[in-house]
Amino acid sequence: MTTQTNDPIYKTDALIAEDIDQYLQVHQHKTMLRFITCGSVDDGKSTLIGRLLYDSKMIFEDQLATLEADSKRVGTQGQEIDFALLVDGLAAEREQGITIDVAYRFFATEKRKFIVADTPGHEQYTRNMVTGASTADLAVILIDARKGVLTQTKRHSYLVKLLGIKNVVLAVNKMDLVGYSQETFDKIVADYTEFGKTIGLEDFVPMPISGYKGDNITTSSDNMPWFTGTPLLPHLETVEITSSHEPVDAPFRMPVQWVNRPNLDFRGFAGLIASGRVSPGDEIRVLPSGKTSKVAKIVTFEGDRDEAIAGEAVTLTLEDEIDCSRGQVIVAAQSPLEVADQFESTIIWMDEEEMIPGRAYWLKIGTQTVSATVQAPKYEVNVNTQEHLATKTLDLNAIGVANITTDREIPFAPYEENHDLGGFILIDKMTNQTVAAGMLHFALRRSTNVHWQATDISRESHAAMKNQKPAVLWLTGLSGSGKSTIANIVEKKLARMNRHTFLLDGDNVRHGLNKDLGFTEADRIENIRRVGEVAKLMTDAGLIVITAFISPFRSERDMVRSMMQPGEFVEVFVDTPLEVAEERDVKGLYKKARSGQLKNFTGIDSPYEAPDNAELRIDTTEMTPEEAADLIIARLIP
Repeated sequence: MTTQTNDPIYKTDALIAEDIDQYLQVHQHKTMLRFITCGSVDDGKSTLIGRLLYDSKMIFEDQLATLEADSKRVGTQGQEIDFALLVDGLAAEREQGITIDVAYRFFATEKRKFIVADTPGHEQYTRNMVTGASTADLAVILIDARKGVLTQTKRHSYLVKLLGIKNVVLAVNKMDLVGYSQETFDKIVADYTEFGKTIGLEDFVPMPISGYKGDNITTSSDNMPWFTGTPLLPHLETVEITSSHEPVDAPFRMPVQWVNRPNLDFRGFAGLIASGRVSPGDEIRVLPSGKTSKVAKIVTFEGDRDEAIAGEAVTLTLEDEIDCSRGQVIVAAQSPLEVADQFESTIIWMDEEEMIPGRAYWLKIGTQTVSATVQAPKYEVNVNTQEHLATKTLDLNAIGVANITTDREIPFAPYEENHDLGGFILIDKMTNQTVAAGMLHFALRRSTNVHWQATDISRESHAAMKNQKPAVLWLTGLSGSGKSTIANIVEKKLARMNRHTFLLDGDNVRHGLNKDLGFTEADRIENIRRVGEVAKLMTDAGLIVITAFISPFRSERDMVRSMMQPGEFVEVFVDTPLEVAEERDVKGLYKKARSGQLKNFTGIDSPYEAPDNAELRIDTTEMTPEEAADLIIARLIP
């Protein structure tokens, strides 16, 4: 038996359910504002967010008790509560009193819901700030009133502009420590305005605040009657959200996340609408294939819809059975996206290891993942002066402009038009770590002006005339391992069998095709790329190509493999221990490397990455070159 009373503690299950339903009804139709706080170290970002959470009554009693205890433990110079501890969740952050990782917090008021990202101030964690800003609609840039505009303030402001955040609040914090001086505030705003002009960030809302004291956070401060603007929280509640993430008033675009085929009677294409709106009957085009159809239905969990708009996740069914798969983009038929495979882009490098021009990375844009190579940067940007600096690579947190080439054409939009279809990340193929974030500017003209010329004699015809199957025998291993010796024997044996071959040797190609390249990591990568392209053309001619290259990096050998037809690339690991190769030292190269006369020598001061799954492994300590050649030919011609 349930005792009913007016005391809310003794509410029945039905009343509790009713309260929850009312709460959901109130909040589910509110708009959502995603914003970040950024600036230099110790500008008070975490304290400000903690104050917003506290003042909006978004802290549970047990959290408050823990917060008060932690505040007493770390000491807050007379302040009862250290609001920064609400956000600095990592142990290292609490111990050092700084923010390291991006901390996301949710809170809501009567007018709006919020997701706020507290981003690190230290320069070494700039990559974390980029992560937090990538989905933000508004940025709160904090400045310590005692310090004014600092280097990191400029860096974060530049990134905010670069990432296309339209709404910016310049919050001059810690006004209580400068006596709430209007003169100090006005000077900082003037300095920031002058800097903002250099990066094109001229539209911002300045306000003087104190996260520590709560001045101008939720209500106007009596300590600064000279400021007649709106306090921070009311501004966040009412600011108009202008975002390039999900523009509704733009042509329809939806990257396909997955193909939904629960049974033979249903085939739908699921995804998040990146821009525009769609209705049944609309004509659509699938890119990059260009196939066209019409929308039959818009399917959701709540039932079929008459219309869907940007930001909504839906499943579309089409009137025609056309080819469409994950990674492709469904667009309005009359307003297609541009499709290209070469682009100019801005890259923010986020890895401890520097960028290697010419190396192949995974490029993820929207729902597509393609292989891409980054060319040497055109320039690096000095975020303090906006000067364009000459550079050959990009280090951690560096920002530069470089051309990117993908292994196939992809549909895209310039980042300034659509963040989802113009923003990308680069992923290292070996470690699967995200190494960079970037924004596509435009397609290079040569990507649309240069077309593959079809020929009447196909690669199959070339191979048939030679009565053989094209292949690339890729011998890799340390200098002195015996690659060239084995390759030469293989070619002679194949010649006796009337096979049509060509031998590409590492030293030989550097006398002509690659004589302009050195032995830096970037030059080694370009060396292998060029050889791979030549080998590909030779397989098109029906030849068996034999190569003998150190080719020390797995990613570049994989790049060449990806150029070839399935099954045509045969990786042969000529496995010789370093000490054995060094003992041979026919060319005297190891001796020079040991003495410091020869830099970037594989095995000494440059790494060799042994194959993980080579088709063949040749142990030269256990077999002769003749035996090794016979083993390779047996693999090629069973």
